[in-house]
Amino acid sequence: MAVVFALYGAHLPASAQGTSTGATGLPVPRFVSLKSDRVNVRLGPSREHGVAWTFVQSGLPVEIIQEFENWRHIRDWEGKQGWVFHSLLSGRRTALVTPWEKNDRTPLRARSRSDADIVAELEPFVLTSVTECAGGWCRVNGTNYDGWLDQTRLFGVYPDELIED
Repeated sequence: MAVVFALYGAHLPASAQGTSTGATGLPVPRFVSLKSDRVNVRLGPSREHGVAWTFVQSGLPVEIIQEFENWRHIRDWEGKQGWVFHSLLSGRRTALVTPWEKNDRTPLRARSRSDADIVAELEPFVLTSVTECAGGWCRVNGTNYDGWLDQTRLFGVYPDELIED
């Protein structure tokens, strides 16, 4: 757990990292999500490189850490890295709730305040859509829930990253 959290905790907002731009002109690093239910992650940036593993759930957040032509070097919540063809990724923002924890639930609040009413508690690994982030809180939603989570409880957004609705 400590290693995964240390990897996650090392992420800074793009503006604080001296972000560069990749082949697309977009900032690197940045978070995106998987577009397909089946995404092969390769050992290098071509179809000739072997498949390291395959994601089997669409919507999962990954971090683009490098771009090469039509290939994106990505990192997942566990810190695993590989190459994915660009068309298998989406700019849609999603996040995993505390994937580094096994049991602790995360309170979903009615407003972006630690003393706001708790409207639900989300289990680790819940995949959620992110609609906005500000002031250390992110508005998230999914089937049957909508509310605010402490930004540090999510993989898929940088600490203190601003995302506007």
